[in-house]
Order: sequence, then structure tokens, then C-alpha cells
Amino acid sequence: MISSNDFRTGTTIEIDGSVWRVVEFLHVKPGKGSAFVRTKLKAVQTGNVVEKTFRAGEMIPQALLEKTTLQHTYMDGEDFVFMDMSSYEETRLTAKQIGDQRKYLKEGMEVNVVSWNEAPLEVELPNSVVLEVTQTDPGVKGDTATGGTKPAIVETGAQVMVPLFISIGEKIKIDTRNDSYLGREN
Repeated sequence: MISSNDFRTGTTIEIDGSVWRVVEFLHVKPGKGSAFVRTKLKAVQTGNVVEKTFRAGEMIPQALLEKTTLQHTYMDGEDFVFMDMSSYEETRLTAKQIGDQRKYLKEGMEVNVVSWNEAPLEVELPNSVVLEVTQTDPGVKGDTATGGTKPAIVETGAQVMVPLFISIGEKIKIDTRNDSYLGREN
């Protein structure tokens, strides 16, 4: 159980048999009446977002999630197949469960798969990934690091804004949290 006073962004709670993640929270203490916590919750399974108010100090069941490091081995139709490299057990997640994260997911990549009650819910990518640029406008002599940016498409199909001097075939490091270019990789 967790108190509504202890809510933080990213806290997972269990309401009506499903897992919800706190996206935003605000402690409100009106001049008259008792304090309450106004939250915005996102359903981990479906992605639905709702606003809910809790009394200050109200106890809510906390959802205990398990993280397992698995390797993305291959695609089976629309399903992404992950394998535990120690027990060789396979776990399947749909494209909907993975969501936007799939634009940086490539075969052979190790990720954290988050499970609740033995059922896989979502994938957590590393904070940064190294991918090869497959398509971008050619660089021109005189392009500098402090100049502008241009769109580049990487091997997984994701589009990232990169400096003008980046060319096709180069490996770049990308921040998966905000889709930004971090630098070149050798």
C-alpha cells in the first residue's frame, strides 16, 4: 500500500484490477476543507489517461512491477519476440504494447521488459542507443557543428534531427527519451 501523499511521477498503483502510472500530481490544500491530491493517471496496458482525485493520506495498493532484461530476437508478424538469455524462454509483446518505443528497437538489442502478475506490459529502452544513418541529405563542405540541423532516418526507420555534417553510413548516438542527437559513435 502507498499513501497518496507519497505519489511521485512514475509511481505505479493498482486500481480496479489494472495498473496505472502517475503522470502528474498536485497536492492541494484549500483554505476550507481537507487536503487532497489531484492526479493524472495513465493506464499501462491501454494507454488511456484519466484524472482522479484522492484524499490526502488515502492508502492505495501499489502495483509491484518486475523488470527482466531480455534480448529482442526477431519479429513474428506484428509481434516482437524477446528471449531471456539465461533460460531461453520467449516473451511476446504486440506493437501496441511497445508503442513509440519500437522506432528504436532493433534485433539483438537488450531491453528491460516490465511485467505485472507474470504478464508483460511494456518495454523500457536504454536511455541512449547507437544506430546507423541510412538516409539523409549529403553534407556540404563548410557545414559546421554549430550550424543548423537536418532530418536523418536511422536503420530502424526513426527520424532524428542531426547536425549538417552527418552523412549516410555514420553511427550516431540518440537519446531515446527525447529523440535527440547526442553525438557520433565509432
